[in-house]
Amino acid sequence: MNEKTHWEHIYETKSPTQVSWYQGHAKFSLEYIKRTGIRKTDRIIDVGGGTSTLSDDLIVDGFQRISILDVSGAALRIARQRLGRRAAHVNWIEADITQADLPEQAYDLWHDRAVFHFLTQPEDRKRYVDAVRRAVRTRGHIIVATFAPDGPDHCSGLEVMRYNPESLHSEFGDEFDLVDSTNETHHTPFGTEQKFIYCYCRR
Repeated sequence: MNEKTHWEHIYETKSPTQVSWYQGHAKFSLEYIKRTGIRKTDRIIDVGGGTSTLSDDLIVDGFQRISILDVSGAALRIARQRLGRRAAHVNWIEADITQADLPEQAYDLWHDRAVFHFLTQPEDRKRYVDAVRRAVRTRGHIIVATFAPDGPDHCSGLEVMRYNPESLHSEFGDEFDLVDSTNETHHTPFGTEQKFIYCYCRR
């Protein structure tokens, strides 16, 4: 089973509130996005956004240029149905981020909660970082959340990587300045805890 098939199966067989990463509101992500000071007309891409409610809250907050990228078409369909008419305010991209051909200097803010830690192969992580370099404008903002060192070592049946702020920043390199980081204890719908870290960088 390839990765796309794996994630299509997840979203076709589970409701959005039954996956471990579900959040009613992406509190930490929203706080970091607001902290960047970007304008409502600046361009945001949420990588692996799938069925996340982040897009709902960004639209309510007045952000006008939102793109959601996910490898799962099923996840994007669910999100579009949930948003209803508001889905027209979002640019939907069905793609694997390690293979996506994103336009140059296209985004002011890159957000990813819980995609990067699934990239266990160095070449996939390099392709991801290359995509960030290509698609995020100079002085743009990058917010990435992964499992922390004391977080799970598997998720949804897949092996994951775990990071502290320094090791995550090192994957991106000196071209990116680490502005801040924080820890999150995420409470899953099943009553368990998952430890995350968030890193906010500027290019």
